[in-house]
Amino acid sequence: MKKLSHQLREVFVGAVSALALTLVAGMAASPYAVAGEEDAKALLKAMTDYMAAQKAISFDFDAILEVVTDDGQKLALASSGDVTLSRPDKIRASRSGGFADIETIFDGTKLTVLGKNKNVYTQVKIPGSIDHLVDELKDKYNRPLPAADLLLTNAYDELMANVVDVKDLGSGVIGGTECDHLAFKAKEVDWQIWIAQGDRPYPCRYSIASKLIDGDPQYSVQVSNWKTGDEVANDSFAFEAPDGAKQIDLAELKKMKDLGELPSNFTIGDKQ
Repeated sequence: MKKLSHQLREVFVGAVSALALTLVAGMAASPYAVAGEEDAKALLKAMTDYMAAQKAISFDFDAILEVVTDDGQKLALASSGDVTLSRPDKIRASRSGGFADIETIFDGTKLTVLGKNKNVYTQVKIPGSIDHLVDELKDKYNRPLPAADLLLTNAYDELMANVVDVKDLGSGVIGGTECDHLAFKAKEVDWQIWIAQGDRPYPCRYSIASKLIDGDPQYSVQVSNWKTGDEVANDSFAFEAPDGAKQIDLAELKKMKDLGELPSNFTIGDKQ
């Protein structure tokens, strides 16, 4: 059994991690860097405005969550899934990681979490918008949605909170799509984003690094099969329990290791 660092809990609570990018000294002071900073902010603002304006969105994702053991070994946990949303108040997200197969459905009044591998589900009343749901899941239930920060209608303000340095790193290619590559430095995290060029500036890749944890473990999500508007398949966002599924309360769900971010043979370490 791998014993994880006590501070690892911060990774899952804040959904943070990623390798910090080292740039040449003095770049931030150059006139080019100042122009690059403004360009980067404009590109990010254009992306978040585009995202917030879409009434219907769907995409697939591949995620990597790095964890650090108490002996300093860095491990990468991979998962894949998909997200479909209809603004202002409906979303369906799935995530399969080999050790967990979870579907989350929100219909504007209640949240349903289905553990497919255990054939159990729980439901919680959370009336409100997707923005409200994202905050509730992250802050109250410790179950953040994939790339949730990017789905908010006020994503720019949330992403730029506490940012102290911004860099435009030019172009990169993610999944065959040419992207603008931006890097941001904040007090507790560093993060990078690759934004598709053109009239559909969606986030192709998003990575976050925590500076609170030794080893700078990374959380990254790569987006594919991006669709908006009429391209998105119709979804009633209604939950139908599978045959034989057992409804459980939230407290019982939280105790099930196979429905979390970590495999059941991993534990979050205590100070010893």
